[in-house]
Amino acid sequence: MQSLLRQGHSLRCYCLMGIQAQKIHTTAIQSTFWEREKKSGYKTKLPEPSKKQLILDGFKDLKEEIKLWRQEVKEHLQSDPILVFRPGETDVVFDFKAPDVLDKWTVTTDADHGEGKSTAALELSASGAGLFHGEVSSEHTKDGIIKRTGYANIRTKRVRKSFKREATYDWTQYNMLIMKVRGDGRSYLINLHTEGYFDLMWNDIYHYVLYTRGGPHWQIAKIPFSKFFLSSKGRVQDRQGAIALNKVTHFGFSVAAKKGMDGPFNLEIDYVGLEYDPSHREEFAYEMYKTPKYIVAT
Repeated sequence: MQSLLRQGHSLRCYCLMGIQAQKIHTTAIQSTFWEREKKSGYKTKLPEPSKKQLILDGFKDLKEEIKLWRQEVKEHLQSDPILVFRPGETDVVFDFKAPDVLDKWTVTTDADHGEGKSTAALELSASGAGLFHGEVSSEHTKDGIIKRTGYANIRTKRVRKSFKREATYDWTQYNMLIMKVRGDGRSYLINLHTEGYFDLMWNDIYHYVLYTRGGPHWQIAKIPFSKFFLSSKGRVQDRQGAIALNKVTHFGFSVAAKKGMDGPFNLEIDYVGLEYDPSHREEFAYEMYKTPKYIVAT
């Protein structure tokens, strides 16, 4: 009897091994290059180009990628890091007077995902600065799922090295965010993305509010990095912490139609830069709550 049970057990193991081996060899997900699968966010289906088109596009971009690689090698051999930080001296990161600057930004609204009717665009203004403008509307799609909407957003594209290698900004030597803007009196949300190792952290964003005065005059906004607070999927987290400034992946602005603020918006951006202020010694501005281990929010 025991021998028959052993034979039956062995037969089931072989069958399971055969099924697993069959799954491995017949899987439909076969790709030459590995691409990260985002497990959250919008599930917008994008058309996939043919292999022939991928090869043609690859050869077209090869010249620019080699040029970028040569620049990286040159900077590495020079080994000239910034060792002296002068108070009041701003290092510009995003300059809207640079050529092809608009190609480094992405514009999105609720209408892009079938949720609302907001519109937005990023163009160059008459003064040569970046102009983020459009109209936000709280009117949402009547599908029984969407309850609130009305937003527009601009964000820099993922910083990359040559040959499409993902990289991050390293701002650890700075403690201030400096920007020259001209707004319309609205409040805009500044967004700093720091992508983590796990899918749970892919939606972690640090925010701070940019208050604009409106009118014809430019304003210089100086915001300490210690003032930014952590959120995930729009929810402020109980467990807060300082920004990992060596892992910044994206930077952007958002505007919303919350509390009856429907209508046009207009934000003009001259530049966004960084500064080191030796008089600012605050590490993190917000109180820390003791939460159970591995619990981020409640």
